[in-house]
Amino acid sequence: MKKVYFLADAHLGSLAIPHQRTQERRLVRFLDSIKEKAEAVYLLGDMFDFWNEYRYVVPKGYTRFLGKLSELTDAGVEVHYFTGNHDIWTYGYLEEECGVTLHRQPLTTDIYGRVFYLAHGDGLGDPDKKFKCLRWMFHNRTCQRLLNFVHPWWGMQLGLQWAKHSRLKRADGKEPPFMGEDREHLVLYTKEYLQTHPNIDFFIYGHRHIELDLMLSKGLKQQSEILVENEPREKGRARMLVLGDWIWQFTYAVFDGEHMILEEYVEGESQP
Repeated sequence: MKKVYFLADAHLGSLAIPHQRTQERRLVRFLDSIKEKAEAVYLLGDMFDFWNEYRYVVPKGYTRFLGKLSELTDAGVEVHYFTGNHDIWTYGYLEEECGVTLHRQPLTTDIYGRVFYLAHGDGLGDPDKKFKCLRWMFHNRTCQRLLNFVHPWWGMQLGLQWAKHSRLKRADGKEPPFMGEDREHLVLYTKEYLQTHPNIDFFIYGHRHIELDLMLSKGLKQQSEILVENEPREKGRARMLVLGDWIWQFTYAVFDGEHMILEEYVEGESQP
C-alpha cells in the first residue's frame, strides 16, 4: 500500500528567509524521494510566501518546485493544494499547469478508511478582529480584482514586502512556541468541532509553524495528551497534528493506512 504525505508552510520566495534557494531545493529533493511511494501528497497551505496570478503573468521563480509538482501529477500521484493566508490569489494556473487539486476551504475526506479533517488553519478559532478583517479583505473578490489592476512588479513587491514585515515582527522570524491547550486557537477550535463531528479520526493543520501531536477524547469531557511516540488508534479518540514548517524544521506527516507518523526530513537518511 502506498503512503499519503502531509506538509505545509514552506513560504517559498520569502524576503525574510536568507536560504530560500537551498530551502526550495531541499523541498524538491524530498518530493523526489517519495514519488515512488506516494499515493497522494497534501500541501496544507502557505507553500509560497506570496502568490498572485495575473491573467497572463505568474510569479517569477519556483520553477523547481512547480516542475516537481507537475512530475508527480503526471506520474499519477494526487497532489492536493490548500490555499493559506499567503497564497490565496490563485486562479487556475496551479490546477491547469501543474495538475493539482485546489482546496480553498477545510476538507473532510476519507483516506484508507479513516476520516480526516484537513485545513491550513488560519482563522479557525482565532478571535483577533484585525486578522479577521484582513482575512475578509484578502478573500473578497472585489479586493482581489483591485490588486490585479496593479502592475505585476508592484503587486508582487507589495505582497512580498508585507509578508516580510509580518515575519520580522516575530523574534528571529519564528512563531512563538506551543502556548498550552487553553491558549492555542487551533486546539480550542478542534475540541469544539469534535463535539459535533465525533466521526473524525485525524485533524491535520499547518499555519502555526510548530510541531504538535495531541490525542483528543471524542467525548464531551475533552482530555488530551501530547504524544511522544506514535500510538495506535484508540476507540473514542481523535488525533490532532500541526505540521511544523519547511523553513527551519522540514517536518511532515506520513500515513500508511494504519500508522500516522510525524517526521523530520533529514537528507541522506532512508524515508519511512
